[in-house]
Amino acid sequence: MRAVADDVFRALADPTRRAIYERLARDGEQTVHALTSRAGVSQPAVSKHLGVLKHAKLVQDRRDGRETHYSAQPQALAPLADWISIYGTFWRDRFDRMEDLLKRMNK
Repeated sequence: MRAVADDVFRALADPTRRAIYERLARDGEQTVHALTSRAGVSQPAVSKHLGVLKHAKLVQDRRDGRETHYSAQPQALAPLADWISIYGTFWRDRFDRMEDLLKRMNK
């Protein structure tokens, strides 16, 4: 499980990859050509970024003739959501304890 989470974090650490993933999640399936036209980087760079996203299972590809179509796989974000949930609980607990301390100090 840890290796999967590491792959997701590593893939989304790059701003260009995050932008590509966000575009696929927001706008639906896209070809490499369509993604390249708005990515601000070359087609080989977009393909490389898509390879990293695919390795992390964040995107899925589908061949249609000479074109490859990519779509976001939101369920692959589960390790990220789990990690955030753990730390959300951690910080809520810390803030609750701090609030209790401040209340006791003000008595």
